[in-house]
Amino acid sequence: MKPPEHSIKRLDYNQENASDGIVPQPAVLKSQGWNGVHLELHHQPTFATAEHDHTMHVLACGVFSCPGRQAPGTRSLDGKRQSERRGVGDIAVIPASAAHQCSWDAPAQFMVLAIEPTLLQQIGHDWVNPDHIDLLPRFMDERDDFLWGIFSTLRAEAERGGMGGYLLIDSLKTALVIHLLRHYCSTRPRLSNYSEGLSPSALTLVKDYIRAHLHQDLKLDEIAAIAQLSPYHFLRLFKQRVGITPYQYILRCRIDQAKYLLQRSELTIAEIAVKTGFCDQSHLTRYFKRITGMTPKQLLQLRSASL
Repeated sequence: MKPPEHSIKRLDYNQENASDGIVPQPAVLKSQGWNGVHLELHHQPTFATAEHDHTMHVLACGVFSCPGRQAPGTRSLDGKRQSERRGVGDIAVIPASAAHQCSWDAPAQFMVLAIEPTLLQQIGHDWVNPDHIDLLPRFMDERDDFLWGIFSTLRAEAERGGMGGYLLIDSLKTALVIHLLRHYCSTRPRLSNYSEGLSPSALTLVKDYIRAHLHQDLKLDEIAAIAQLSPYHFLRLFKQRVGITPYQYILRCRIDQAKYLLQRSELTIAEIAVKTGFCDQSHLTRYFKRITGMTPKQLLQLRSASL
């Protein structure tokens, strides 16, 4: 897509407070440190933006506290102008460099998700020429339940966070890009054939890496790189081989290591939580009970009773 010929304001969501110059009020929620993607939640009064474009691909999603409520308005996108209904879960797609302008005829609640074009290239290289991946513009007139789910989960992660945050974000980024390539890309994806699956040697390397780095916030793209696969194919092939997702496998490894330390070390529960990659003692307790049926404290009590 060619950039606009005339000079307009350019937004780069890698920069601090990038959107402040085009909306009346700052975003009420922003993501921090999500490599390749950036999420914002806005509560805005009636307003209209100046013409601008973006260095990243941008998705906008309607969000309202009252089910069924809409905040109609008008959007100019890549040379076309159209009125929009902007209901809950309605999605607009604004490709990078596309000239863009919008007005809101009522107070609005919406989310914005900015995506680095290189992210589509990195994940999409298995199916399409990475130099020819163009998103198709879309006005905010139609709901996309899959993207609404992605937006909702990312919002919850930005608000609360939790154990395995980077791994969860990486998984959502992969799912997001695959969906965009399938439904909003001008080039039809072609699935690669990984008929041999994940080799035993690659699986061993991955498992060894995970066990050696349980105390860290493991990232899907880093683990996939060890197997020399894209994150998408690694997710699929790992589950095919192991029977569970990488996220579930890492959680089980952390619980197993915590159980071992509880039974064989003098570390406190809080110290074990940090050593096994949990955010704190409460996170360890929650997942430990879910998987083992008892709390770490109860396991320690059983250990003491047997001595």
